[in-house]
Amino acid sequence: MIQSSETIRPLPMVAVVYLAFEPAWLALSRQGRGEIAGQIGEILARHPKVTFEWFDADALAGGFSDFAICRFSDMRAYHHLWEELRDTVIFSKPYARIVNVTTGIENGFQDYEAALEEVAGA
Repeated sequence: MIQSSETIRPLPMVAVVYLAFEPAWLALSRQGRGEIAGQIGEILARHPKVTFEWFDADALAGGFSDFAICRFSDMRAYHHLWEELRDTVIFSKPYARIVNVTTGIENGFQDYEAALEEVAGA
């Protein structure tokens, strides 16, 4: 068995989730939308390992109306958040759909270079 001396470091990751809200969402009253948004906020609070920022892009983009930026170092935490979100009325009605997701590792090249240095130093 080969053992690695590489130190396991959590990688700071980000996912940009592009969403399109359907006309059914806009047909709800602002109060109704606010109540559903409150439920979403409760879910987000249950997943503290993922930071979540919401952006409105209706007037600024095509193909999607909103996007969320999720920052995390634990892919399982990110996945569990979205599993719970997908079980809500927003996606089951559906009031919204996920158009695209872009993921990345913050400064991933630096982690790779550090790993190369560890191998060279071994």
